[in-house]
Amino acid sequence: MAITRPTAKPRTVDDFVARAPDAGAATQKGILGGVRKGKKRQISLTITDHLLERADRLATHKSVSRAGAVAWALDVGLKAEGF
Repeated sequence: MAITRPTAKPRTVDDFVARAPDAGAATQKGILGGVRKGKKRQISLTITDHLLERADRLATHKSVSRAGAVAWALDVGLKAEGF
């Protein structure tokens, strides 16, 4: 393993945010954020413990990953709302 020097810590909150992997991604066409992963985008999501437990149960029931269950549920919900 190579020895590397530590990077300088950000001095301000703006510096910290600017170093995020998806910093600047939202400027492309003004709406998309996250980090591109193949044909998908990786995003951060904050949800309640109860909702996370339900998502995990759905994932187990459907034999998919947590991310797959969340994506499926979002797709179903958006279609139900006409989006």
